Amino acid sequence: MHMRVIRTAFQVTVLGAAFMILLAVNAGAMIDGISGTTFNLAAKTGHVSTPDGGSYLLWGYANGAGMGMAQYPGPTLIVNQGATVQVKLTNSLTVAGGGAPPNVSIVFPGQRVTVLPSDPGVPGVLTNEAAPGKTVTYQFKADNPGTYTYYSGTDSALQVEMGLFGAIIVRPSTGANYAYNHQDTQFDRENLFLLSEMDPRIHQVVENFGPAGVAGTDYLANYFPVLWFINGRAAPDTMSEPMAPWLPYQPYNCMPMMHPGEKLLMRVIGGGRDLHPFHHHGNHARVIARDGRLLESAPNSGPDLSYEVFTIQSHPGSTIDAIFEWTGKGLGWDIYGTTAAGPEFAHDCMDMDGDDFDDMTHEYCPDHNKPFPVVLPPTQELTLGGFYSGSPYLGLVSSLPPGEGGLNPNGGYVFMWHSHTEKEMVNFDIFPGGMMTMLIIEAPGVMIH
Repeated sequence: MHMRVIRTAFQVTVLGAAFMILLAVNAGAMIDGISGTTFNLAAKTGHVSTPDGGSYLLWGYANGAGMGMAQYPGPTLIVNQGATVQVKLTNSLTVAGGGAPPNVSIVFPGQRVTVLPSDPGVPGVLTNEAAPGKTVTYQFKADNPGTYTYYSGTDSALQVEMGLFGAIIVRPSTGANYAYNHQDTQFDRENLFLLSEMDPRIHQVVENFGPAGVAGTDYLANYFPVLWFINGRAAPDTMSEPMAPWLPYQPYNCMPMMHPGEKLLMRVIGGGRDLHPFHHHGNHARVIARDGRLLESAPNSGPDLSYEVFTIQSHPGSTIDAIFEWTGKGLGWDIYGTTAAGPEFAHDCMDMDGDDFDDMTHEYCPDHNKPFPVVLPPTQELTLGGFYSGSPYLGLVSSLPPGEGGLNPNGGYVFMWHSHTEKEMVNFDIFPGGMMTMLIIEAPGVMIH
């Protein structure tokens, strides 16, 4: 006997506890980070875990000069436009054999930075630095909203590779759900995509011999990364919950979720030294800003120089803000369930404002009641992925064979987002993994926290 279990967007029920939570149900409308105007960071050591079973020495910025742990990447600093921001950096690094750690520092591209005379640190090549056990305090005024990065300006080739980098988000005076001070930059949800890579040979040498050991190799000149990360995690860890206890040094996940018709702000940062073409299946994204500057022809004109892409070209040290939408327009079938035999469930398409979309469900009304265009083979003849809900319709879940599915309990539409440099979709040559995550389009009525 075949029993079909169906849940619609309008009949949301509670799932059983059997769902093993690989994906993050706590996607969140805003980005994880620390907010304020004064930040105490410390450069510390830790270890990055990778899904292939690896564990590699990390130098990371920690939140707080005391008990905070090193993070990969460093804490995302979230500030408001116009705020005067102070960042105090303490050098708490340790190295192999108890030798003297190197100096460390932070540079803030896109900001006009000064060093507090009361805590100047020591002069360095690019900026003032914190000597071992000492501090330095930087200050800048967050004049311009946007997405920025920060990273070590001391021996950057080594220290950025070891993990000393992070993101800064400057919220505009217009409000937290705007990327910039213009109505055309409004969004419903946002996600950070801080892209980086790792050459484990360098980390192993530093762990065994200290930073001086790298000087005896050609690893920095002949850089060969084999691990790739989004927000400090490689897939499938990207889809695990934020602050996962088994990833103590990698607190940030990357699991974008949205409803049809919503606008998702993608904040993409090149955190390493390689180019990464980040491919977002499902629709184009509109690039509205680069390096914290709106693509506008004149002040207050809005992103009139914006452009659409199907793959975001991320460059080292650069930032890109793009708005992604998914509407279902033009798919050619009723996404909420119509077969040749009739509707899966009765529903209307009410377009009161004349935009061709249902005012509640965002169904594309010209496709209303159009049947799914192909006949699916019987379930026993299909090879099923973990994200297949058993139904081609949004918000519907059908019965699956034992042990199949389970990663898509709400019947969402799932798209793989990943580096389009295909070798970057592995973890040390183990597929799938690397610089990859999933976007889930959830049906209206499904709560996204």
